Parts: sequence; C-alpha cells; structure tokens
Amino acid sequence: MEYKRYCKTLQLQDDQELIESYKKVHAPGGVWPEITQGMREVGILDMEIYLLGTQLFMIMDTVADFDHDSAMKNLAEKPRQDEWEAYVSGFQETSAEATAEEKWQLMERIYKMEN
Repeated sequence: MEYKRYCKTLQLQDDQELIESYKKVHAPGGVWPEITQGMREVGILDMEIYLLGTQLFMIMDTVADFDHDSAMKNLAEKPRQDEWEAYVSGFQETSAEATAEEKWQLMERIYKMEN
C-alpha cells in the first residue's frame, strides 16, 4: 500500500501533572470520537505520538495523494476540532487560538536507511 508519512513535533508545558493528564487524554478511548473520525475523513490512515520529557513526536501516515496543507485546513473545519484544539492547548506551549497545523511543526527527514 502506498502512503505518505509526516513527522511532527510539539512542546508540552514543563509540568509533570499536566503531562500525565495529556497522556490520559491520549490513552485508548481518551480522544474524542469526532477527532479520530475527522482525521480519517481527510486521509490520515494512522497516527502515533511519542513523548520524551516535554517533547512530543508524531508519526502520521496518510493516503498516497494526501495534500498536507489542504487536509489540515479541511481538518480544522471538522466537528469539535476547534474545541479539541482549545482543550489540548492547555497542556501545550501554545495558545488556545492556534490550529493543529500551527502547533505541530513538520520535521525534515534527514536520514532513511537504505534497503
């Protein structure tokens, strides 16, 4: 199956209690169903988020013809997306008005192991 992969990063607030709460929000069953549905509707096939200290690292696999910019704009208009972004911004080094696209910074791939 052909797909595109995007890696993104975001900084959480340096507060262990908030970090633990953020982890609970992202535990199985914690993410609002409308958020997951919206991601699927714009072509996101799979997503994983990793944590080291206050640094988040996201791996996002998408359909092969995924256009990142237009998909993120489309995602921002999905049900409850604004509400979700405002909610999780309380854990992040960002503002409540920032969109997911503004918060999660795309990373540049600098290495890929050769087959």
